[in-house]
Amino acid sequence: MVSAFSTLSAFALLALSPGPTETQSVSLNLANFLAQAALASCNATNRDAAVAIVDRGGNLIALQRADRVGPHNTRAAERKAYTALSTKTSTSALAERAARDPASRNLTNVPELLLLGGGLPIVHDGEVIGGIGVAGSGGAESDQQCASAALKNSPVRP
Repeated sequence: MVSAFSTLSAFALLALSPGPTETQSVSLNLANFLAQAALASCNATNRDAAVAIVDRGGNLIALQRADRVGPHNTRAAERKAYTALSTKTSTSALAERAARDPASRNLTNVPELLLLGGGLPIVHDGEVIGGIGVAGSGGAESDQQCASAALKNSPVRP
């Protein structure tokens, strides 16, 4: 009996042997495409913005800021992108949830997260591979529209 258990255990360990994972993430080309598309969307409505793209690990891949956008918006855009990636949901949905649900309100105390509209997860083949954040375009709704338009015109979807 012990021998059969040992053989089974050894087989189970072999099946779970360590190895690299196969994951997808935002490439530099995709990040630059999304940032430029978001800025173009904002510009189409006569708005300027800052746009940040993070990869699946939360690392900043691309950051662009229009000339007339305040410097605080670069950090806000990055935090929105990180928040969308980390929570796998739009920052506007998180803000709404925090406003009506006391348990979700605790998310506002996590320093890395920013619960303002303008952040969306970047999804490819059903998997979150990064986040996009837009800030400084005149409000959370406008920021969200610019981010959404960038994803709509790309090979990935929100």
